[in-house]
Amino acid sequence: MRHILASPFHPQANGKLERYHLPIKLDINQIPYDVPGNLEVAITEFVNYYNNRRYHKALGNVTPSDVLDGRREQILQKRKEVQTQTFQRRRLHNQHRISVSILAHQC
Repeated sequence: MRHILASPFHPQANGKLERYHLPIKLDINQIPYDVPGNLEVAITEFVNYYNNRRYHKALGNVTPSDVLDGRREQILQKRKEVQTQTFQRRRLHNQHRISVSILAHQC
């Protein structure tokens, strides 16, 4: 990773970080924290969720940890296989329904 500096007091120059802050604010601001330690725990839990469990559309709907650990292609391949199997099962099911319907109308 490369550290990029932005102009002070100019959030438009640092859009990616500002975009990252939005879900933190939406999640963390739901509860008023009276002890700073509780806020720190909540932020730590959110960052863990964001990096390890939340799917990111820009990454192909995998987590950042999947990308960093080199699992992205394997996950996408598995999803493609499941999708293909699902389409085949759905196609067979629909063909069966149509044939049953035709037979029922012929009788």
